[in-house]
Amino acid sequence: MTHRDEIIAYLDGLLEPEAFQDYGPNGLQVPGAEHVELVVTGVSAHRELFEAARDAGAQMVLCHHGIFWRGQPLHVTPQMKGRLKLLFDADMSLAAYHLPLDAHPEVGNNALILEALGFGDRRPFAEHGGRPIGFVGSGPGLAKRELFDRCRELFGQDPLVFDEGPDTVRTLAVVSGGASKDLTEAIAAGADAFITGEPSEHAMADAREGAIHFIAGGHYATETFGVRALGELLEERFGVKHRFVEIRNPI
Repeated sequence: MTHRDEIIAYLDGLLEPEAFQDYGPNGLQVPGAEHVELVVTGVSAHRELFEAARDAGAQMVLCHHGIFWRGQPLHVTPQMKGRLKLLFDADMSLAAYHLPLDAHPEVGNNALILEALGFGDRRPFAEHGGRPIGFVGSGPGLAKRELFDRCRELFGQDPLVFDEGPDTVRTLAVVSGGASKDLTEAIAAGADAFITGEPSEHAMADAREGAIHFIAGGHYATETFGVRALGELLEERFGVKHRFVEIRNPI
């Protein structure tokens, strides 16, 4: 077993959450058991994930989207009460890292997506919360149909594709989640293709006019990589057990 605070201190040091102006608090959001034997990771902090973690016997839940978000009610709603009760009754801690996990150059969602698709030589772009969180990666050249197929396999679902770029993709920009607004910056950066999670209404016209491929792989599907990598790091570093819980979301 490892002390909860030792795990949180390691994650805080790795991800540097204090450098970001985020949509909610990063780090330990709900304290639970002091000693951790099993960490369950998942994308979003909600009841179904907490139930799965409780049933697995976890002492800590680690996720990308935490339980507290800017703009939500400042009182405890019935929905929030139900989520908190699950954590309290099972004595489980909840930790979450949002923008810091998108931005990390090794275990972040965007870097891992580029690595999986074969694009190296990354440079940061797309500022969110005071820091760039996306990356533009370069490669020797990949046929556009091959890129679309690889995205389908990587994200586990058919991506929404606006096929408006060149036949060969040599420069690929990635910002996971809900970042379609960064398409304009990807065009300015000279990218041949841009991957994010969700589309916006203007994305089709922007892609067509900017001669770039727009690929929306799914908000959930593009954000499974970082939190899973964090769980694997904790398993390797501290000897705790790790289990990623897959709760598919088509969005």
